[in-house]
This record gives sequence, C-alpha cells and structure tokens, in this order.
Amino acid sequence: MASTSKLRSRDENPMPGPASSEEKLDPVLFRRKLMGWYKSHARELPWRGVSDPYRTWLSEVMLQQTRVAAVIEHYEGFLRQFPTMLALALASESEVLANWSGLGYYRRARMLHKTAQFLTRERGGVLPGTAAELRTLPGIGEYTSAAIASIAFGESIAVVDGNVERVLLRLTGRPESKTAAGRAFVQKKASALIPKRRIGEGVNAAGDHNQAMMELGATLCLPRNPLCLQCPVYSMCRTRGEHITPSRAAQLSRPAAYLLSIRKRGTITEVLLELRADDASLMPGMYELPPLPLDAVQGREPLLRLRHAITNTNYYVQIFAAHGPVPAAKSDLHWELTSRLASLPLTGLTRKALQRLDVMAVNLPKLPSEVTSSTRT
Repeated sequence: MASTSKLRSRDENPMPGPASSEEKLDPVLFRRKLMGWYKSHARELPWRGVSDPYRTWLSEVMLQQTRVAAVIEHYEGFLRQFPTMLALALASESEVLANWSGLGYYRRARMLHKTAQFLTRERGGVLPGTAAELRTLPGIGEYTSAAIASIAFGESIAVVDGNVERVLLRLTGRPESKTAAGRAFVQKKASALIPKRRIGEGVNAAGDHNQAMMELGATLCLPRNPLCLQCPVYSMCRTRGEHITPSRAAQLSRPAAYLLSIRKRGTITEVLLELRADDASLMPGMYELPPLPLDAVQGREPLLRLRHAITNTNYYVQIFAAHGPVPAAKSDLHWELTSRLASLPLTGLTRKALQRLDVMAVNLPKLPSEVTSSTRT
C-alpha cells in the first residue's frame, strides 16, 4: 500500500489536514458516493435483505466482537434450531448455549434468551420498533438498539461501531480518542450523515446507509493498510491512510493444560467432561475438558498443542491423555456420549480441542471466500 504522502501526491488538490477537520462533509454528496459503491460491492450475507426483525436482532448480537465468518457459520444453524422468537423463548438455556458454542461471549446468548422470553411473555413476541424502546431490553445497548431500529424498522438513527468510527475519524482527519468528547464527536458526525427515514420496495434509506458505512470500514477502510484508492469517498477524506490511534494494551499469554479421557462401552464412546459451576465468573453452566495443574504435567508429551484467544489473552493450551487421578470434585465430572457432544453447551476451547482430536465431528460451513477474514469490530 502506498504511504499517505504518496497517496496525496496523486491528487492535484490535496485536502486540508487535521487543522481543518471541523469543515462539514457534504452529506448528500457523501451518501451518493457511498451508496453507489455499496450497491455494487456489498457482500452477500445471510442476514441482509431479510424482513424479520428477529433475524436482524440475532445477527447484530452475534456480530458483536465476532468475525463475520464465524457468525455465518453459526447464524443459519441457530435459526434452524430456533426459527422464531417463540422457539427461542421455549428452549432451555443449555440448548441455546449448545447452539451458541464457538461464538464466545456467552453472556450474549443468555441475554438473547432472557429477552426472547420477556418479549414473548410481555409483548406477544414483538420487538419494539424504536432505538429508545429497544434499549430498555436486557442485553441491548446503544449500538445494537440503533442497528436493529434502522435496519429492521427504518428509523433515522446513526449506528456507530468500530468500523464506522474509524471511517469518520479518517474522513475528518481526527486522531482516535477514547474519551467522552471523542465519542460525542464521532456520534455527531455519524448523525449528520444519516438520511431521513424512507422505506419502500427494496429501499430502507437509514438501514442501507448504516450497513454501507460498516461495510466500508470492514472491507476497505481497514485498521492496517487501508485500500484507499478503491474507496468511494477518497476525494472527501483528510487522512488517506492510517490515522493516529492510542497504543493498544499488550496481549497477555498464559499456559493451560487439560485432560482427555475417553472410554469405550461396547459400541458407545464417552468422553470425560467437567461442568462449570452455575456461579462461575466465566462461562457458567458450560462443559469443558477437566483442567490440570501445570506442575502435574511437567515432562509429559501432550496429545495436542493449540492456541486459543479470549479477549486480550492468548492461552497456549496442551491436552494430555489420562494419567493418574483427575484433580476435580467427582460431582463436577460427567461421562458424555461423543455422539451427543454437538448438543451440549461446550466452551469454545473444548469444542476446538475435541474437533482437532477427531473426538467430535466438524461441520464445515460453506463460506463465501470474500468474508473469511472480515470483522465487524
């Protein structure tokens, strides 16, 4: 990718730098350029173009802090199990967690389930149609409420996620600032660009605009090496390259060890799992391979080594075959049929390890090649 200075040399009339960032963007011109690009280049994603607010809500919750490719893998499978809000509300929490397994951030699934139960009981299974009403529901914050309200109901309200923030900061030549003033600036700029409510056959002005903004950040205005020369609003941008961002906290690294114990009973195969307590601070009520103390596996060769990331921590995991007693309370341990592992609420790490060890089947998703590395955040 060319440097910022080289990119600017291609334009006969380079745009002013950050000192002039308060000059207003022309919203009409901006929207015309953005939507012309979006109509030709938008990715085909299974939650786009749907008319069911439940499906929009589900996709927006899944997309929080999660790669698009991972969401595609789970979205349609989740809908096969819970095609309606009523089906979700009537399911048990363990069923919901089992179908969420692999997406991480399991509190989202619990809140989704509780909200479906509340809406079924109190509102006849109907989602509110405004961002203000949606924000009163469990697990729906400022971003999600705006996304649902605009995409599902056409409300003229700006959606600001990490992609949109990055686009707006670069357009205006502003450095990233994790302050209230910085957030207010981005929200103000996003709101100034949002079109008025207009809904018709195949048209949702606000919802389409918000999806186009997120698409621009996810596919062209990338955090590193942005594809500036392909950008539809390049001529309106003051940065034309990467913008100034605060230094990120370093990723933490931690070792971890787990037990793999398998037994055969005739034609039946079972694996030993530990059930996390309902009051555990992380992933309560979910199954995992029994953890082992690191000093108990010193000098032993693992069956499998893998890396697993959770938020800002990389876990360097080793899986060991059974060797001596398991250091866990007997009541927490359960022999589970390998044939029904897919129906259990497994932690993401456990699912990954069992699949790589060929204990659990892998259901390969059919993913569009262009979305395998894209993210929403």
